Amino acid sequence: MKTIFLSLFFSILGISCFAQMSAPLAPINDARGFYQINFAQYPKISASLPVGVFDSGTGGLTVFNAIVAFDEHNNQTGTKGKDGVPDFSTEDFIYLADQANMPYGNYPAVGKTDFLKELILKDARFLLGNKYHTAQGQIAADKKNIKTLVIACNTATAYGKTDIEDLLKKEGSDLKVIGVIDAGAKGALETLKPNENASIGVFATAGTVASGGYTKAIQRLQKAQGYSGQVKIYSQGGVGLAEAIDEDLNYIDKKANAVRNNYKGPNVDNDKLRIERTLMNLYNFDFTQSKMLCDATKVADCSNLQINDAENYVRFHLVSMLEQMRQAKEVNPLKTLILGCTHYPYMDAVIQDVLEELRNAKLDGKRPYRKLLAKEIVLIDPSVNTARELYEHLQAQKLQNTAGKLSNAEFFITVPNTQLPGVGVEGEGSRFTYDYKYGRSAGTDLQYVQTAPFSRQNISASVADRLKMQIPKVYELIQIFAKESGKTKDLKPEQRL
Repeated sequence: MKTIFLSLFFSILGISCFAQMSAPLAPINDARGFYQINFAQYPKISASLPVGVFDSGTGGLTVFNAIVAFDEHNNQTGTKGKDGVPDFSTEDFIYLADQANMPYGNYPAVGKTDFLKELILKDARFLLGNKYHTAQGQIAADKKNIKTLVIACNTATAYGKTDIEDLLKKEGSDLKVIGVIDAGAKGALETLKPNENASIGVFATAGTVASGGYTKAIQRLQKAQGYSGQVKIYSQGGVGLAEAIDEDLNYIDKKANAVRNNYKGPNVDNDKLRIERTLMNLYNFDFTQSKMLCDATKVADCSNLQINDAENYVRFHLVSMLEQMRQAKEVNPLKTLILGCTHYPYMDAVIQDVLEELRNAKLDGKRPYRKLLAKEIVLIDPSVNTARELYEHLQAQKLQNTAGKLSNAEFFITVPNTQLPGVGVEGEGSRFTYDYKYGRSAGTDLQYVQTAPFSRQNISASVADRLKMQIPKVYELIQIFAKESGKTKDLKPEQRL
């Protein structure tokens, strides 16, 4: 009663949703809540509806970028063969980044799998529904429903795809759900000969690795497609890398020049994420410009050593994966590495360079990794295979839109509801604190976040610069949305991307 009274009180005062206490959501199956959908009134699945895509953050934009650039068919005839025109050039899309709750990969490790599943279902419900929050925090209801759902997140695919499919089946919907894991596993196997003995590496979030999603998918496809070679799979949970790319202060702080108390990444005393002093020559960390933080003047004297740069996270985790292989009794050379997190393709050039460096790296006068690495290692970005599966589905079901256009794409992102009682935020209120984020539990259905259009209010300048440099076409589409969409009309010019 107290919460309801406060909500009504602030509403009467005309305070926006960002500045008021948020009442709890209705239960997950109650039709009154923000994330609830009346499936009885859901429009018939038709070609004119947009495709929905979601990820735990901006990493999934690499998947959307692959969709935007996908060109494997003649747009006039539908036959295979590039024609210089993107295959999805006349499709409409809606993208959601659950930035406030990212990274998803850490929830299973802290025993919050049920809460993770709840987040994933809410992502799907947002895209299926028609509601969102304006930049001023008011609830609007003019977003289109969708015809197909793409989970552009490995962890969400592993832990939530089946739940989403079960929800749709229960509601009598035949809407297709496409996830990145099967697409990535298929792409990896396509790099091997049917009888080849080789190793496949899975470089993903800790949650994705813990799910065993890629291992299961590879083994299932290997059996179904008659691969007779011995394929060994080595997985490495890249704790801190996606977070560093998105500048999560628990894993990286570009302003820091000394060790930090709130650091959650690898260090010399972490049993699960230990920086091994004996492997320092192999890590070959870059210590310039505070990219590594140490509590002593000399590296050899560091009792506390913290990674403070995305490339150094890559170095730590690739060495850790190769150490797994080096300790194995029988090893086939690593031929293929799946980038099993949508953030990792941003670092593909760095990953390839570090692998080549490690091929020649010496320890005690020997090259410990040379026999573990094939002469050429193929990096698998599951996004291309995901785009292919999406195209094939739309074509087969006659759901291809001929009247839409990519410039209609819409982009939404979650931000903390900073006035929720007890909320813990940092970074000028733009992020949940680590303890608050991973201390929440399933079933409370509090409205922890607002879901608003992309803008300068919720995308940092450095992240925007990364998108502009690495996926310029998508960045251009985000800019068009920010400048021209009616959903951003309450943004001031300086707030637009």
